Amino acid sequence: MLASLLLIVGALLAVWLARDWLGRTGPGALKRLGVGLGLAGLVVAGIWLVATGKLAGLLAIGAGLAPWIGRAMKLHAFWRWLSTVRRPAEPSPAPSPPATAMSADEARAVLGVAPDADADAIRAAHRRLMLANHPDHGGSTWIAARLNQARDVLLG
Repeated sequence: MLASLLLIVGALLAVWLARDWLGRTGPGALKRLGVGLGLAGLVVAGIWLVATGKLAGLLAIGAGLAPWIGRAMKLHAFWRWLSTVRRPAEPSPAPSPPATAMSADEARAVLGVAPDADADAIRAAHRRLMLANHPDHGGSTWIAARLNQARDVLLG
């Protein structure tokens, strides 16, 4: 009676610990665990068949599974090919900003500031335009680079 109770408590504790571990473990580790347990089961089954003199049974099982393993390998290759076909194309990179230096007049035109604008007005115009054209908010990287270049030219 006591042994049965201890066995039940131990089994419940093992299930609880396994559930907790499975909740914290990522899918990659679970996949490795499943593959490892499957291979270990096959090894144990093979050793049991050899030890009991039923090697012919192991060979018969292997021969029976051979066509299915071949089909599974073909299906896996097809699935990998299909996953590469469905993948969307990479977007083309935006054109890089021109390598030529920007003049002060060009910089004022880009930022939309007057020739007598002070540093605070330049910073405010730059901030306003960057909020509207930042690449993280759907804007162009080329426009953002031009705005930064204009600010750097005017502020030194």
